[in-house]
Amino acid sequence: MLRHPSTPKRIIVGRFADRRVRPFARGPGVTRWYDVPVTDPTDIPAQTGNSANASPRRRKPVIGITMGDPAGIGPEVVVKALADPEIRALARFVVYGMNELMAYAADLAEIEPFWWRVQHDSPRTDFSLTHDVVVLDYDEYSQLGAAIHKPTRQGGQSSLAFIDDAIAATGQPIQDAGIDAVVTAPICKESWHLAGCKFPGHTELFAQRTRTKRVVMAFESPKLRVALATVHVPLMDLRNVLTIGAVFDPIDLGNNFCKQLGISNPRIAVAGLNPHASENGRFGDEETRIITPAIEAAKSHGIDARGPFPGDTVFNTALAGRYDLVVAMYHDQGLIPVKLLAFDEAVNVTLGLPIVRTSPDHGTAFDIVGKNRANPGSMKAAIRLAVKLAGQKAGSGV
Repeated sequence: MLRHPSTPKRIIVGRFADRRVRPFARGPGVTRWYDVPVTDPTDIPAQTGNSANASPRRRKPVIGITMGDPAGIGPEVVVKALADPEIRALARFVVYGMNELMAYAADLAEIEPFWWRVQHDSPRTDFSLTHDVVVLDYDEYSQLGAAIHKPTRQGGQSSLAFIDDAIAATGQPIQDAGIDAVVTAPICKESWHLAGCKFPGHTELFAQRTRTKRVVMAFESPKLRVALATVHVPLMDLRNVLTIGAVFDPIDLGNNFCKQLGISNPRIAVAGLNPHASENGRFGDEETRIITPAIEAAKSHGIDARGPFPGDTVFNTALAGRYDLVVAMYHDQGLIPVKLLAFDEAVNVTLGLPIVRTSPDHGTAFDIVGKNRANPGSMKAAIRLAVKLAGQKAGSGV
């Protein structure tokens, strides 16, 4: 449950030593969190030990989490995921979102708030955030409230603001409030459209913001690993965008991703587009004209790529352990098996970016908002993968 104002006060040491965050009740069942100045300096614990002789410790990565559409289940899955002590032990976290909705989700789940609030445009955000979990609060969007569970223009505006600020933070040193990776909670594409955003999803926005030409949407799960040749494209337009390069990129970047995960010699299966992979041209020519040349190009670069295989059997073969990654030709061809086998465990990861970006594999789930039914499993998996990839990137000096 939320902490009552009479509960003993909590202190932040270091950058937040001059401030304290405590809850302030405002009406029955309504709680908001505010910054409150520290009035008694003796409350602050003294530093102990000789810091000059202390052995250096490898710092934890700093993971930025964007709350997604405020009207969706983003606040709930973020709160539930970070409430797990094992997850919080992996890194330090900066949540870009709305503190009021975080507190509301915590109240419904009977989770004691464990984070510290800072106004997102406060001068204090120009410096390193030293507490384990800090919420950068965009309270100018608080009029959304906890009762709106549908696409809205403000939901699009706020979720875009969270993402843009998180991307900007990846370009800053950690000591200047930078972050090592971004984990994005689900957004609503219709809300983005209402807000005037031209991007159909996270993948395309991150590519534009980071000026990256080759990006691939991929999914990592304990049972199946998939990369997509095309993403948010209507099926009737697929013929106009499926090219040799579009098929080669997920093979190439997927191969690199598998190596990041510790697979020394990835085996990649490529699905066909047409029924039965066209059966030598009887049901279309994309396999011969586009997909096979992309596979041959990958082989010339030393990649163990095979196919094209019929889409109705290739995932079963990969599930049996014969392949480490499947390249699917379009969104639902790849996502149906992933979500069927690992809905609460799969992670969406954008390959090719200069920064680390992961996300749960589910959407906003407006229909269950406010019912305390959202499963945080995919969010936890997304955080774990972000921590792993951020650590590898730091180790490589990239």
